[in-house]
Amino acid sequence: MTITLYHHPYSRAATCVWMLEELGKDYELRYVDLMGGAQRSPDFLALNPMGKLPVLVDGDAVVTETAAIGLYLADRYASGTLAPALDDPSRATYFRWALFAPSVIEPGAMARAAKWEFKPGQAGWGDFELMLRAMQSAVSRGDFLLGSKFTMADVIFGGTLRYMLRFKMVEPIEAFTKYAARLEARPALQRAEARNAKVAEEHGLHRG
Repeated sequence: MTITLYHHPYSRAATCVWMLEELGKDYELRYVDLMGGAQRSPDFLALNPMGKLPVLVDGDAVVTETAAIGLYLADRYASGTLAPALDDPSRATYFRWALFAPSVIEPGAMARAAKWEFKPGQAGWGDFELMLRAMQSAVSRGDFLLGSKFTMADVIFGGTLRYMLRFKMVEPIEAFTKYAARLEARPALQRAEARNAKVAEEHGLHRG
């Protein structure tokens, strides 16, 4: 049964294309016209009441949230490779950094950009500078988050970091840019970028 990804190339679903290319499994992209409001249609809301992308459908399974999609795909289709085996101690680090991206990096970056006033000790994402220090530590222990082994955590964490570098939300320090370059050398990421670009061209989309 083909995996279906509800997709727009200028959304977080673009990262899920990279996930699927790393798996090497057949999948279908189902374009969602965000500007036309297709994400608010009854059919789409039945899949994700939040009315947001990405949404992945795999048989009877429906998964939303980028990190959850990545962890699901790796466990189901690439256990022991893109996901450490259940009895592998490195699974702890794998989960740590995979979930650091949506729970710390994304809200931390938004809080800084929007100049939110809050007490770092009371916010789940804490202090921005400490967050950057933790990120630098994570990417400085080897080629990837688990050292020499690339995993789905690198897609989740690395996709977020690449976005922040692209839009100058973090300084392009050497540890970040070298890690991003290692990710960008991966054939699966290159294929995903090409596929996202093709969808954008087919629908006449241009980044603002």
